[in-house]
Amino acid sequence: MQNSYPKIILKKGKERSLQNFHPWLFSGAVLSQDKALTEGCVAEIYSSDNNYLATSHFHHGSIVARILSFEKREIDQDFFNQKILKAFELRKNLQLINSKETTVFRLVNAEGDGLPGLIIDIYNNTAVIQIHTAGMFESREKIKNALLNISEMKLEAVYDKSSNSMEKHTEIVSQNSYLFGEKKNNVVIENGIKFSVDWEEGQKTGFFIDQRENRNLLMQYSKNKKVLNAFAYSGGFSLYSLHAKAALVHSVDSSKKAMEWANQNIELNFKSASHEYFALDTFDFLKRGEENYDVIILDPPAFAKHLSAIDKATIGYRNLNYEAIKRINKNGILFTFSCSQAIDKNLFRKIVFMAAAQAKRDVKILHQLTQAPDHPISIYHPEGEYLKGLVLYVE
Repeated sequence: MQNSYPKIILKKGKERSLQNFHPWLFSGAVLSQDKALTEGCVAEIYSSDNNYLATSHFHHGSIVARILSFEKREIDQDFFNQKILKAFELRKNLQLINSKETTVFRLVNAEGDGLPGLIIDIYNNTAVIQIHTAGMFESREKIKNALLNISEMKLEAVYDKSSNSMEKHTEIVSQNSYLFGEKKNNVVIENGIKFSVDWEEGQKTGFFIDQRENRNLLMQYSKNKKVLNAFAYSGGFSLYSLHAKAALVHSVDSSKKAMEWANQNIELNFKSASHEYFALDTFDFLKRGEENYDVIILDPPAFAKHLSAIDKATIGYRNLNYEAIKRINKNGILFTFSCSQAIDKNLFRKIVFMAAAQAKRDVKILHQLTQAPDHPISIYHPEGEYLKGLVLYVE
Protein backbone atom coordinates (compact mmCIF):
# COMPACT_ATOMS: atom_id res chain seq x y z
CA MET A 1 0.00 0.00 0.00
CA GLN A 2 1.40 3.43 -0.98
CA ASN A 3 2.41 5.93 1.67
CA SER A 4 0.25 9.00 2.06
CA TYR A 5 2.61 11.90 1.44
CA PRO A 6 1.98 15.53 2.46
CA LYS A 7 0.49 17.71 -0.29
CA ILE A 8 1.38 20.91 -2.09
CA ILE A 9 -1.54 22.60 -3.88
CA LEU A 10 -0.81 24.96 -6.77
CA LYS A 11 -2.48 28.20 -7.71
CA LYS A 12 -4.84 28.04 -10.65
CA GLY A 13 -2.97 27.97 -13.96
CA LYS A 14 0.45 27.26 -12.35
CA GLU A 15 0.62 23.59 -13.33
CA ARG A 16 1.93 24.17 -16.87
CA SER A 17 5.64 23.78 -16.09
CA LEU A 18 5.06 20.42 -14.38
CA GLN A 19 2.84 19.27 -17.24
CA ASN A 20 5.86 20.08 -19.42
CA PHE A 21 8.04 17.93 -17.13
CA HIS A 22 10.23 20.71 -15.74
CA PRO A 23 11.84 19.27 -12.56
CA TRP A 24 11.58 22.41 -10.39
CA LEU A 25 8.57 24.00 -8.70
CA PHE A 26 8.97 27.61 -7.59
CA SER A 27 7.41 28.93 -4.40
CA GLY A 28 5.36 31.57 -6.24
CA ALA A 29 3.24 28.82 -7.81
CA VAL A 30 2.08 27.41 -4.43
CA LEU A 31 -1.43 28.11 -3.13
CA SER A 32 -1.21 26.00 0.04
CA GLN A 33 0.79 23.22 1.62
CA ASP A 34 0.36 20.70 4.41
CA LYS A 35 1.69 21.70 7.82
CA ALA A 36 3.41 18.30 7.97
CA LEU A 37 5.94 19.37 5.32
CA THR A 38 9.51 19.50 6.61
CA GLU A 39 12.80 20.24 4.86
CA GLY A 40 13.70 17.33 2.55
CA CYS A 41 10.51 15.32 3.03
CA VAL A 42 8.67 13.65 0.15
CA ALA A 43 5.65 15.65 -1.01
CA GLU A 44 3.00 15.20 -3.69
CA ILE A 45 2.00 18.14 -5.87
CA TYR A 46 -1.59 18.74 -7.00
CA SER A 47 -3.26 21.25 -9.27
CA SER A 48 -5.86 23.69 -7.94
CA ASP A 49 -8.61 21.27 -9.03
CA ASN A 50 -6.92 18.43 -7.09
CA ASN A 51 -5.31 16.53 -9.99
CA TYR A 52 -2.05 14.75 -9.17
CA LEU A 53 0.99 16.27 -10.95
CA ALA A 54 4.21 14.96 -9.41
CA THR A 55 6.08 13.56 -6.40
CA SER A 56 9.00 15.58 -5.09
CA HIS A 57 11.43 16.47 -2.34
CA PHE A 58 10.17 19.56 -0.49
CA HIS A 59 12.55 22.39 0.38
CA HIS A 60 12.32 25.83 1.94
CA GLY A 61 13.41 28.43 -0.59
CA SER A 62 12.62 29.77 -4.03
CA ILE A 63 12.70 26.25 -5.48
CA VAL A 64 10.15 24.70 -3.17
CA ALA A 65 10.10 21.23 -4.75
CA ARG A 66 12.44 19.16 -6.91
CA ILE A 67 10.60 16.52 -8.88
CA LEU A 68 11.42 12.84 -8.43
CA SER A 69 8.54 11.32 -10.40
CA PHE A 70 5.69 12.47 -12.60
CA GLU A 71 3.91 9.19 -11.80
CA LYS A 72 2.30 8.51 -8.44
CA ARG A 73 4.61 6.11 -6.63
CA GLU A 74 6.55 5.49 -3.44
CA ILE A 75 10.03 6.97 -3.14
CA ASP A 76 11.46 3.80 -1.65
CA GLN A 77 14.47 1.55 -2.19
CA ASP A 78 12.96 0.20 -5.39
CA PHE A 79 12.67 3.75 -6.75
CA PHE A 80 16.40 4.41 -6.24
CA ASN A 81 17.33 0.97 -7.57
CA GLN A 82 15.45 1.68 -10.80
CA LYS A 83 16.74 5.23 -11.25
CA ILE A 84 20.40 4.39 -10.66
CA LEU A 85 20.20 1.24 -12.81
CA LYS A 86 18.74 3.39 -15.61
CA ALA A 87 21.66 5.81 -15.26
CA PHE A 88 24.07 2.86 -15.33
CA GLU A 89 22.53 1.56 -18.57
CA LEU A 90 23.12 4.95 -20.24
CA ARG A 91 26.82 4.88 -19.28
CA LYS A 92 26.99 1.32 -20.55
CA ASN A 93 25.66 2.54 -23.91
CA LEU A 94 28.38 5.21 -23.82
CA GLN A 95 30.90 2.34 -23.44
CA LEU A 96 32.18 3.69 -20.14
CA ILE A 97 31.51 0.54 -18.11
CA ASN A 98 34.52 -1.76 -17.72
CA SER A 99 36.53 0.33 -20.19
CA LYS A 100 40.30 -0.11 -20.07
CA GLU A 101 40.87 3.32 -21.63
CA THR A 102 38.65 5.31 -19.23
CA THR A 103 37.99 4.30 -15.62
CA VAL A 104 36.51 7.60 -14.41
CA PHE A 105 33.02 8.83 -15.35
CA ARG A 106 29.83 10.39 -13.99
CA LEU A 107 27.16 7.85 -13.12
CA VAL A 108 24.39 10.20 -11.93
CA ASN A 109 24.05 13.81 -13.08
CA ALA A 110 21.26 15.23 -10.89
CA GLU A 111 18.26 16.44 -12.97
CA GLY A 112 19.85 14.96 -16.10
CA ASP A 113 19.22 11.52 -14.63
CA GLY A 114 15.99 12.34 -12.82
CA LEU A 115 17.61 12.60 -9.38
CA PRO A 116 17.79 16.32 -8.49
CA GLY A 117 20.43 17.15 -5.91
CA LEU A 118 22.49 13.98 -6.46
CA ILE A 119 25.89 13.61 -8.14
CA ILE A 120 27.68 10.26 -8.32
CA ASP A 121 31.13 9.95 -9.91
CA ILE A 122 33.00 6.69 -10.40
CA TYR A 123 36.76 6.46 -9.87
CA ASN A 124 37.85 2.91 -10.70
CA ASN A 125 35.81 0.85 -8.21
CA THR A 126 34.93 3.72 -5.87
CA ALA A 127 31.68 5.68 -6.13
CA VAL A 128 31.95 9.25 -4.82
CA ILE A 129 28.59 10.83 -4.07
CA GLN A 130 27.98 14.53 -3.54
CA ILE A 131 24.55 15.62 -2.34
CA HIS A 132 23.10 19.13 -2.62
CA THR A 133 19.62 18.79 -1.07
CA ALA A 134 18.27 17.69 2.29
CA GLY A 135 15.91 15.21 0.61
CA MET A 136 18.73 13.36 -1.10
CA PHE A 137 20.84 13.53 2.04
CA GLU A 138 18.13 11.68 3.95
CA SER A 139 18.22 9.03 1.20
CA ARG A 140 21.95 8.22 1.43
CA GLU A 141 21.41 4.66 2.64
CA LYS A 142 19.03 3.90 -0.23
CA ILE A 143 21.49 5.46 -2.70
CA LYS A 144 24.34 3.34 -1.34
CA ASN A 145 22.20 0.18 -1.50
CA ALA A 146 21.17 0.95 -5.08
CA LEU A 147 24.83 1.32 -6.08
CA LEU A 148 25.84 -1.93 -4.47
CA ASN A 149 22.88 -3.63 -6.13
CA ILE A 150 24.58 -3.21 -9.54
CA SER A 151 27.07 -6.08 -9.39
CA GLU A 152 28.55 -5.29 -12.79
CA MET A 153 30.19 -2.14 -11.37
CA LYS A 154 32.14 -4.24 -8.84
CA LEU A 155 32.23 -1.39 -6.34
CA GLU A 156 34.71 -1.67 -3.49
CA ALA A 157 33.87 1.63 -1.78
CA VAL A 158 31.18 4.32 -1.60
CA TYR A 159 32.40 7.70 -0.32
CA ASP A 160 30.01 10.48 0.71
CA LYS A 161 31.54 13.90 0.03
CA SER A 162 28.61 16.13 0.94
CA SER A 163 29.84 18.23 3.85
CA ASN A 164 30.61 21.36 1.79
CA SER A 165 27.55 21.11 -0.43
CA MET A 166 25.26 20.63 2.60
CA GLU A 167 26.62 23.61 4.57
CA LYS A 168 23.57 25.73 3.70
CA HIS A 169 21.33 23.21 5.47
CA THR A 170 22.35 24.24 8.97
CA GLU A 171 20.09 21.64 10.57
CA ILE A 172 22.08 18.86 8.91
CA VAL A 173 25.49 17.94 10.28
CA SER A 174 27.37 16.31 7.43
CA GLN A 175 30.81 14.76 7.64
CA ASN A 176 32.54 13.20 4.65
CA SER A 177 32.75 9.46 5.21
CA TYR A 178 32.87 6.04 3.61
CA LEU A 179 29.37 4.56 3.56
CA PHE A 180 30.88 1.30 2.33
CA GLY A 181 34.45 -0.02 2.11
CA GLU A 182 37.54 2.15 2.42
CA LYS A 183 39.92 4.18 0.24
CA LYS A 184 41.26 2.18 -2.69
CA ASN A 185 43.52 2.82 -5.67
CA ASN A 186 43.11 6.46 -6.69
CA VAL A 187 45.06 6.38 -9.99
CA VAL A 188 42.42 6.47 -12.70
CA ILE A 189 42.69 6.41 -16.49
CA GLU A 190 41.03 8.85 -18.88
CA ASN A 191 41.47 8.25 -22.61
CA GLY A 192 44.60 6.27 -21.78
CA ILE A 193 46.16 9.03 -19.62
CA LYS A 194 46.76 8.41 -15.90
CA PHE A 195 45.54 10.78 -13.19
CA SER A 196 45.95 10.55 -9.43
CA VAL A 197 42.64 11.81 -8.02
CA ASP A 198 42.20 12.90 -4.41
CA TRP A 199 38.42 12.72 -3.95
CA GLU A 200 38.77 13.42 -0.24
CA GLU A 201 40.70 16.72 -0.54
CA GLY A 202 40.15 17.78 -4.16
CA GLN A 203 37.54 20.15 -5.60
CA LYS A 204 34.03 18.84 -6.38
CA THR A 205 34.35 15.04 -6.29
CA GLY A 206 38.08 15.25 -7.05
CA PHE A 207 38.32 15.75 -10.82
CA PHE A 208 36.51 17.72 -13.53
CA ILE A 209 35.14 14.78 -15.49
CA ASP A 210 32.84 16.98 -17.57
CA GLN A 211 35.79 18.21 -19.67
CA ARG A 212 36.89 14.74 -20.87
CA GLU A 213 35.81 15.15 -24.53
CA ASN A 214 37.09 18.75 -24.66
CA ARG A 215 40.48 17.68 -23.33
CA ASN A 216 40.58 15.03 -26.03
CA LEU A 217 39.82 17.64 -28.71
CA LEU A 218 42.70 19.79 -27.46
CA MET A 219 45.21 17.16 -28.62
CA GLN A 220 44.22 17.93 -32.23
CA TYR A 221 45.66 21.45 -31.80
CA SER A 222 48.65 20.90 -29.47
CA LYS A 223 51.41 19.17 -31.43
CA ASN A 224 54.60 21.26 -31.52
CA LYS A 225 52.72 24.23 -29.98
CA LYS A 226 53.41 26.45 -26.99
CA VAL A 227 50.41 25.89 -24.70
CA LEU A 228 49.09 27.80 -21.69
CA ASN A 229 46.60 26.03 -19.41
CA ALA A 230 45.02 28.69 -17.18
CA PHE A 231 43.13 27.69 -14.01
CA ALA A 232 44.94 24.39 -14.49
CA TYR A 233 43.93 22.65 -11.22
CA SER A 234 45.49 19.14 -11.35
CA GLY A 235 46.70 19.58 -14.93
CA GLY A 236 44.01 17.85 -17.00
CA PHE A 237 44.37 19.93 -20.16
CA SER A 238 48.14 20.14 -19.66
CA LEU A 239 48.59 16.37 -19.72
CA TYR A 240 46.57 16.03 -22.92
CA SER A 241 48.74 18.69 -24.60
CA LEU A 242 51.91 16.95 -23.47
CA HIS A 243 50.51 13.63 -24.67
CA ALA A 244 50.01 15.25 -28.09
CA LYS A 245 53.69 16.30 -28.05
CA ALA A 246 53.31 20.01 -27.44
CA ALA A 247 56.62 21.89 -27.60
CA LEU A 248 56.01 23.60 -24.25
CA VAL A 249 53.20 23.62 -21.68
CA HIS A 250 52.74 26.16 -18.91
CA SER A 251 50.11 25.56 -16.24
CA VAL A 252 48.79 28.38 -14.03
CA ASP A 253 46.65 28.11 -10.90
CA SER A 254 46.66 29.98 -7.59
CA SER A 255 46.56 26.71 -5.62
CA LYS A 256 49.91 25.27 -4.54
CA LYS A 257 48.16 22.02 -3.64
CA ALA A 258 46.83 21.76 -7.21
CA MET A 259 50.40 22.28 -8.43
CA GLU A 260 51.53 19.27 -6.38
CA TRP A 261 48.75 17.14 -7.88
CA ALA A 262 49.56 18.27 -11.43
CA ASN A 263 53.28 17.51 -11.05
CA GLN A 264 52.39 14.10 -9.63
CA ASN A 265 50.17 13.42 -12.64
CA ILE A 266 52.92 14.40 -15.05
CA GLU A 267 55.33 12.00 -13.32
CA LEU A 268 52.75 9.23 -13.74
CA ASN A 269 52.76 9.66 -17.51
CA PHE A 270 56.09 11.06 -18.70
CA LYS A 271 59.74 10.38 -17.95
CA SER A 272 60.43 13.99 -18.89
CA ALA A 273 58.10 16.77 -19.97
CA SER A 274 58.54 20.32 -21.20
CA HIS A 275 56.23 21.65 -18.52
CA GLU A 276 56.27 24.34 -15.85
CA TYR A 277 53.60 25.11 -13.25
CA PHE A 278 53.09 28.63 -11.90
CA ALA A 279 51.21 28.94 -8.60
CA LEU A 280 49.93 32.42 -9.45
CA ASP A 281 46.72 34.31 -10.08
CA THR A 282 45.77 33.81 -13.75
CA PHE A 283 44.85 37.47 -14.34
CA ASP A 284 48.22 38.59 -12.95
CA PHE A 285 50.06 36.00 -15.04
CA LEU A 286 48.33 37.07 -18.26
CA LYS A 287 48.97 40.75 -17.60
CA ARG A 288 52.69 40.15 -17.00
CA GLY A 289 53.04 39.31 -20.68
CA GLU A 290 56.38 37.49 -20.42
CA GLU A 291 55.45 34.77 -22.94
CA ASN A 292 53.07 34.42 -25.86
CA TYR A 293 51.37 31.14 -26.71
CA ASP A 294 49.99 29.29 -29.72
CA VAL A 295 47.23 27.62 -27.70
CA ILE A 296 45.53 28.97 -24.56
CA ILE A 297 42.95 27.21 -22.39
CA LEU A 298 40.74 29.29 -20.07
CA ASP A 299 38.73 27.08 -17.72
CA PRO A 300 37.96 29.29 -14.70
CA PRO A 301 35.73 28.43 -11.73
CA ALA A 302 32.16 29.72 -11.85
CA PHE A 303 32.19 33.52 -11.79
CA ALA A 304 28.38 33.61 -11.31
CA LYS A 305 26.75 31.03 -9.07
CA HIS A 306 23.56 33.07 -8.79
CA LEU A 307 21.61 35.41 -11.05
CA SER A 308 22.55 38.36 -8.83
CA ALA A 309 26.22 37.93 -9.84
CA ILE A 310 25.71 38.05 -13.62
CA ASP A 311 26.87 41.66 -14.12
CA LYS A 312 30.07 41.18 -12.15
CA ALA A 313 30.73 37.83 -13.84
CA THR A 314 30.23 39.34 -17.29
CA ILE A 315 33.01 41.84 -16.60
CA GLY A 316 35.26 39.08 -15.24
CA TYR A 317 34.80 36.81 -18.27
CA ARG A 318 35.24 39.73 -20.68
CA ASN A 319 38.49 40.89 -19.05
CA LEU A 320 39.87 37.35 -18.90
CA ASN A 321 39.15 36.62 -22.56
CA TYR A 322 40.45 40.04 -23.61
CA GLU A 323 43.82 39.36 -21.97
CA ALA A 324 44.05 35.92 -23.63
CA ILE A 325 43.01 37.14 -27.10
CA LYS A 326 45.47 40.02 -26.82
CA ARG A 327 48.32 37.69 -25.79
CA ILE A 328 47.82 34.74 -28.11
CA ASN A 329 50.11 34.34 -31.14
CA LYS A 330 48.88 35.01 -34.68
CA ASN A 331 46.69 32.12 -35.89
CA GLY A 332 46.42 30.90 -32.32
CA ILE A 333 43.77 28.61 -30.84
CA LEU A 334 41.81 29.64 -27.74
CA PHE A 335 39.71 27.15 -25.74
CA THR A 336 37.49 29.27 -23.48
CA PHE A 337 34.86 28.05 -21.02
CA SER A 338 32.24 29.12 -18.50
CA CYS A 339 30.77 26.70 -15.96
CA SER A 340 28.49 29.38 -14.47
CA GLN A 341 24.92 28.09 -14.70
CA ALA A 342 23.62 31.67 -14.56
CA ILE A 343 25.55 32.54 -17.77
CA ASP A 344 23.80 30.87 -20.70
CA LYS A 345 25.62 30.01 -23.93
CA ASN A 346 24.23 33.00 -25.82
CA LEU A 347 25.39 35.45 -23.17
CA PHE A 348 28.79 33.74 -22.97
CA ARG A 349 29.24 34.04 -26.72
CA LYS A 350 28.30 37.73 -26.52
CA ILE A 351 30.87 38.26 -23.75
CA VAL A 352 33.62 36.64 -25.83
CA PHE A 353 32.55 38.79 -28.80
CA MET A 354 33.02 41.91 -26.65
CA ALA A 355 36.48 40.73 -25.60
CA ALA A 356 37.51 40.05 -29.21
CA ALA A 357 36.27 43.47 -30.32
CA GLN A 358 38.14 45.15 -27.48
CA ALA A 359 41.34 43.31 -28.44
CA LYS A 360 40.80 44.25 -32.11
CA ARG A 361 41.66 40.75 -33.37
CA ASP A 362 39.89 38.81 -36.13
CA VAL A 363 38.35 35.79 -34.38
CA LYS A 364 36.52 32.77 -35.81
CA ILE A 365 34.55 30.07 -33.94
CA LEU A 366 35.76 26.55 -34.75
CA HIS A 367 33.83 24.51 -32.16
CA GLN A 368 31.01 25.10 -29.68
CA LEU A 369 31.49 22.83 -26.67
CA THR A 370 29.50 21.50 -23.74
CA GLN A 371 29.86 18.88 -21.01
CA ALA A 372 30.71 15.24 -21.73
CA PRO A 373 27.77 12.91 -22.54
CA ASP A 374 27.91 11.20 -19.14
CA HIS A 375 26.67 14.59 -17.86
CA PRO A 376 23.35 14.41 -19.75
CA ILE A 377 20.95 17.34 -19.94
CA SER A 378 17.23 16.69 -19.64
CA ILE A 379 15.50 18.25 -22.62
CA TYR A 380 12.90 19.53 -20.14
CA HIS A 381 15.59 21.22 -17.99
CA PRO A 382 17.83 23.41 -20.18
CA GLU A 383 19.36 24.88 -16.99
CA GLY A 384 21.32 21.62 -16.77
CA GLU A 385 23.60 22.78 -19.58
CA TYR A 386 25.99 24.54 -17.23
CA LEU A 387 29.26 24.10 -19.19
CA LYS A 388 29.70 26.34 -22.22
CA GLY A 389 32.83 26.40 -24.36
CA LEU A 390 34.15 27.91 -27.57
CA VAL A 391 37.25 27.02 -29.58
CA LEU A 392 38.40 30.16 -31.34
CA TYR A 393 40.87 30.79 -34.16
CA VAL A 394 42.57 34.13 -33.54
CA GLU A 395 44.17 35.63 -36.62
